[in-house]
Amino acid sequence: SNAVAGQSALDRMACGLGGKLVLPMIKEHIMQMLQNPDWQYRHAGLMALSAIGEGCHQQMEGILNEIVNFVLLFLQDPHPRVRYAACNAVGQMATDFAPGFQKKFHEKASTALLQTMEDQGNQRVQAHAAAALINFTEDCPKSLLIPYLDNLVKHLHSTMVIKLQELIQKGTKLVLEQVVTSIASVADTAEEKFVPYYDLFMPSLKHIVENAVQKELRLLRGKTIECISLIGLAVGKEKFMQDASDVMQLLLKTQTDFSDLEDDDPQISYMISAWARMCKILGKEFQQYLPVVMGPLMKTASIKPEVALLDTQDMENMSDDDGWEFVNLGDQQSFGIKTAGLEEKATACQMLVCYAKELKEGFVEYTEQVVKLMVPLLKFYFHDDILLTNSTSMPLLLECARVRGPEYLTQMWHFMCDALIKAIGTEPDSDVLSEIMHSFAKCIEVMGDGCLNNEHFEELGGILKGKLEEHFKNQELRQVKRQDEDYDEQVEESLQDEDDSDIYILTKVSDILHSIFSSYKEKVLPWFERLLPLIVNLICPHRPWPDRQWGLCIFDDIVEHCSPSSFKYAEYFLRPMLQSICDNSPEVRQAAAYGIGVMAQFGGDSYRPFCTEALPLLVRVIQSADAKTKENVNATENCISAVGKIMKFKPDCINVEEVLPHWLSWLPLHEDKEEAVYTFNYLCDLIESNNPVVLGPNNSNLPRIFGIIADGEIHEAIKQEDPCTKRLANVVRQVQTSGGLWTECISQLNADQQAAIQELLNSA
Repeated sequence: SNAVAGQSALDRMACGLGGKLVLPMIKEHIMQMLQNPDWQYRHAGLMALSAIGEGCHQQMEGILNEIVNFVLLFLQDPHPRVRYAACNAVGQMATDFAPGFQKKFHEKASTALLQTMEDQGNQRVQAHAAAALINFTEDCPKSLLIPYLDNLVKHLHSTMVIKLQELIQKGTKLVLEQVVTSIASVADTAEEKFVPYYDLFMPSLKHIVENAVQKELRLLRGKTIECISLIGLAVGKEKFMQDASDVMQLLLKTQTDFSDLEDDDPQISYMISAWARMCKILGKEFQQYLPVVMGPLMKTASIKPEVALLDTQDMENMSDDDGWEFVNLGDQQSFGIKTAGLEEKATACQMLVCYAKELKEGFVEYTEQVVKLMVPLLKFYFHDDILLTNSTSMPLLLECARVRGPEYLTQMWHFMCDALIKAIGTEPDSDVLSEIMHSFAKCIEVMGDGCLNNEHFEELGGILKGKLEEHFKNQELRQVKRQDEDYDEQVEESLQDEDDSDIYILTKVSDILHSIFSSYKEKVLPWFERLLPLIVNLICPHRPWPDRQWGLCIFDDIVEHCSPSSFKYAEYFLRPMLQSICDNSPEVRQAAAYGIGVMAQFGGDSYRPFCTEALPLLVRVIQSADAKTKENVNATENCISAVGKIMKFKPDCINVEEVLPHWLSWLPLHEDKEEAVYTFNYLCDLIESNNPVVLGPNNSNLPRIFGIIADGEIHEAIKQEDPCTKRLANVVRQVQTSGGLWTECISQLNADQQAAIQELLNSA
């Protein structure tokens, strides 16, 4: 229709020209239309407002309060189509401006939408209010939703009951379909807070799945299956187990009837997703159902799209309704792909990844056929989600296959490896490329030393060199564009996006090098030398801070995994690393401080003088006034950890007795979990060896140490399963046996700290 075409054109204009240009022109027209007595103008104005949100995001954000308050008034407009359009606008803004929209307007928006859902005389308005509520709750932070949960549930339940009766009596289903999805969305956001409402909904939802078997109710049944599985995931295994058996039987029955379902049956995609959620809920217990679910899942994941090369005249004869999308290739030719089934294929691939991730070795029977499906799809350029999912699957499938022994695992890796390296070299989309690179790095970590042959190294070295050269070239081009006469804020925004994308690829280059260094150690250094000049260029003082951060991270890995041989590159990185400890950028400081820590721990004797030189620089960062602010805390904690590592591994470089009391006063660490575990382990070493400086005269420092342990527990600095937790608990138990000292330590803690100590004793 003309209206839909106009809406699409507005959306494209706003995205193409930007809000700075478009909003002032459109806003004036929209405001006039919204005040027009003719409902069609008001409807068109609201639909136009929905269309421009994405393109005018930045400009609308500043006046969002005014816009939202105005739009909410139209939810009570006398004409139902205007109310429908208002629901559409609210739902669209809830998506376009999330989560800021939810944070600012949670009370107004949720109340207004629930009231509109009571519009019993207009099913389309009711259904669209429920749809807007889904948009609102999907991106609503859990903490904001909880206060409204009772009211939301009350409205949703009463509407569901009424609409279920209407379905039975009149066969109407439009509102019920949306309400079921609203319930699912609320449960998904509320998670365990949905437990008290579970029994209110589950019997009715099961009833729908059991009885909505007619062809016209397929979508309702599919959405209800989705809702049940999302509620199960939200409330957890313990609560859901009372219905798990019934639900599994209903799903199994539907699954066995799958052969009777038509290819475009909407239940198929809902079923596939529901099985994956059931797998997450049931864990290893789900393995028994794999023989039933894998057949249809593999069939859907194996869908081959129809493609065609058409001249312009043939293309015009094919209507949009046929589900074809076209790319113009010039010379009167277009490439077409039939998109029907692609979303289902993408979902099926995601579910296979879910099974591999959740079941691990329990999925081993299927790894071979899944790998044979997934690897060729690394060249499936028709759908980004399929590419992303397939690359994610590779390390997970290797983990599954590990149980079959090294020979089987190696064969599987050989089938993947060439395709992954080629994909890194050829993938044009940066989001997909970064995921493939990340996946490749994870695969190397799984396979370890020896997984790459000389040809692989040669090809990979050339590709990584190309990525780094492209990184520098792109930076230069952006600088040229900043000098252009057309340069403005909008151009800068676009350049920043390009820069972010380039930096993200750089992080993945670092990931791959990390996995290679950690697997191959110093053996790989001769291969690395072809990249060395480019990495050295990254850490030059004039480079942007992300370049310096990731360049230092790469040298950190060389020191950590390739020492003492790493010292032959010291002339390139030592001075920049020491100078970077006090850099203006916290990210650069963090990378430098981590480097000093691994230098002390793994670097060997050649690094001793540099550890001594680094100490005052680290202390300067730790003692600066803003050391513990949100943006600085991770860098500061890495500095504290580095001081600890110098004391432990290079004690003759510094005066440990002088430094130790200061180091204790800086504890605990809680933001950087890895460094927190290291520092707590070192603290345990010192206590267990009865270090007099740490314990103090007559154990006078123990109350302070108890405070450090309690604060670490409060901030969840160490996971319960970490061996360090047991060591800390043993320290506390030793003091517990000496009555007076125990009382003194506990009495100096506040209530939260005392509870944390008790929790530590109970859990370890």
